[in-house]
Amino acid sequence: MPKIKYRDIKLQASSLALVETSNAIIADYESQGFILTLRQLYYQLVSRDIIPNRQSEYKRLGSIINDARLAGLIDWLAIEDRTRDLRALSHWGSPSEIVETCANQFHMDMWEGQDYRPEVWIEKDALVGVIEGVCNELDVAHFSCRGYTSQSEMWVAGQRLRRYNKSGQTPIIFHFGDHDPSGKDMTRDIIDRLALFMGGLEVKRLALNMNQVEQYNPPPNPAKTTDSRYGAYIAEFGDESWELDALEPRVIAELIRTNVQALLDPVLWEKRQAEVKEGRKKLGAVAENWDEVTEAL
Repeated sequence: MPKIKYRDIKLQASSLALVETSNAIIADYESQGFILTLRQLYYQLVSRDIIPNRQSEYKRLGSIINDARLAGLIDWLAIEDRTRDLRALSHWGSPSEIVETCANQFHMDMWEGQDYRPEVWIEKDALVGVIEGVCNELDVAHFSCRGYTSQSEMWVAGQRLRRYNKSGQTPIIFHFGDHDPSGKDMTRDIIDRLALFMGGLEVKRLALNMNQVEQYNPPPNPAKTTDSRYGAYIAEFGDESWELDALEPRVIAELIRTNVQALLDPVLWEKRQAEVKEGRKKLGAVAENWDEVTEAL
């Protein structure tokens, strides 16, 4: 991973210590297969009592991380911005190369024939990277709501989930959101609007819930008094709120894995895995013998 120096920047001793701790946290999560956002790194530092939980400290951390990267002290790929991506067409050197890639990427619908059809919906686009790995592992569709889901996207989801029902499968949504006035209400909103568009289904909120707040003790924030749902929220939970970003990535991934695996028929799953393996083997043979294949055409 690249640590590339672009400027001579002299950091204070306290900032250097923060960079050293940040690098240790980053390395720990990379070993687990996770790349952190700046927000997630901030919460890991707060939860370790290294910095206080204040917006000014978040801004200060961002400034220090930026300087440390420019000074060659932090890997440029170690912290992700998951909300901005460059998009472009894929390119290939030859037809055999794309066939070989297809062989490695060949997949089948692992949930075909299963009783259930799960999806994972998450409030924040910045946390898609946390759920993507386990969702791909389990062939589960996942979706960033970006707050309250748009009416257009909710209608499209309703039609998709209705089709699952008609094909004999039971759709279920696992939802993740902040524990704050709006974040809690978003689960209710999903339930209500899908009831309108497709007749309703089970929506299970996997996080962030109060029992997880009590178990993992993430850093609290004041609930926003400007939120129209503030009154109802503080009446039930008090005036503190908690961000989903503060929950350990491995906890989120394990919540998904446990709940999804509880739905699947392992015999059907293993049968489908064997079919995928055989399909990849055949495509791989085509790629390896491309010249012979094209001569036969």
